[in-house]
Amino acid sequence: MLQVDFMSNVKNKVAIVAPGYAWLPCEPGPSRFYDIAMTFVRAGWKTDLIGSSFQHFEKKPRDIRLIRDQHYPFKTTFVDGLPYKKNIDPVRVFGNYVLAANILRYLEKHEFDLVYCAIPANNIAASVGRYCRRRHIPLIIDVEDLWPEAMDMVIHSDLAKKFIYPFFSIDAEAAYACADAVVGTSEDYTRRAVQNNRRRIPLRTVYVGCDLAAFDEGVRQFSSQIKKDPGEFWVSYAGSIGKSYDIQNLVRCAGLLEKSGHSDIRFKILGTGPEKEECEQLARKLGCHNVCFEGYVDYPKMAAYLTRSDLVVNSFAQGAPQSIVNKIGDYLASGRPMLSTLGNPVFTSLVSQKDFGINVPAGQPAALAREVLKLEKDPALCARLGANARRTAERQFDRVRSYKAITRLADRLARQA
Repeated sequence: MLQVDFMSNVKNKVAIVAPGYAWLPCEPGPSRFYDIAMTFVRAGWKTDLIGSSFQHFEKKPRDIRLIRDQHYPFKTTFVDGLPYKKNIDPVRVFGNYVLAANILRYLEKHEFDLVYCAIPANNIAASVGRYCRRRHIPLIIDVEDLWPEAMDMVIHSDLAKKFIYPFFSIDAEAAYACADAVVGTSEDYTRRAVQNNRRRIPLRTVYVGCDLAAFDEGVRQFSSQIKKDPGEFWVSYAGSIGKSYDIQNLVRCAGLLEKSGHSDIRFKILGTGPEKEECEQLARKLGCHNVCFEGYVDYPKMAAYLTRSDLVVNSFAQGAPQSIVNKIGDYLASGRPMLSTLGNPVFTSLVSQKDFGINVPAGQPAALAREVLKLEKDPALCARLGANARRTAERQFDRVRSYKAITRLADRLARQA
């Protein structure tokens, strides 16, 4: 077990249990739980961020030396976890039971006034929930994703679904039954917690969002380094390259536009993932010279790329179960119009109501190409949608402001305990 402790004596102590999501700014990966930890610190909580010794984003052991040098104002604890090679991997499923046991041993040795626990992994949240119920410790469940619902895109075996899905569902219900409050990253995720029970507990929807100040600082530092030829129109995607995100649809869209003579429209794909090589092969096969796979780009430079772009694409496959995901806050912060192929009704309604983009059917490259051309030819429309995007980011997606709802909820539960 790895620990780094830079805390002072403050009023209440919280354990933030997020073994699959506890990425820090010095590491590749989203930093949402770092920002949650910082929000607790700013609210006067003595904070312990509990992650795994295995870094999920890079699929390799965590380098504790990076963290020791940062001097974060909270304690970081990384319990032992098993290595695995893929997101969907039997070793990962088994490893989550190892993590659950190690996390419980750690919790038993320490005193906490509140536990804030991510779900998934469902079995970890269920184990932590039962521990909190036994010890009469207030528990907030943070719904980061939905298992097994989100697995349908990558698990196609009916036998596998029949065997593993019931266990995920049972653990999810056990975790929600133990929760004293729930925070969801979208309205449908929040509602899931009380879908199958009638408990009246506090429910809060707090979008993943982004740190606007950090985003803007990245733009300030790196925007001049992003070279863009005059007359080019950039269409950008930033995020994972996996089955749920259907980057092949983007590549096919780019191919259609290039063949129709719109070679000035360039597609920038920022990120990596299990489908990256296959997407690159498709681009070569279609002769797409207007697609550039930039690979993983550090967050500050990614922010600059997005703001140098002319529009951003929230690309998803048909039937993808995701809702309001990590990249949305960054897309909105860029102040660029958004094309979205995500069919989730919560998100499609948000796009329409806030008027920051256009919903496009998934898996239809010709339809996507038509909307790209529409925006390229209408600078006034781009300006209006982009301004609405930035306004939405400032009002609802700035973590420094929006995450205070989490600590207000925690303060309330601590007073009632």
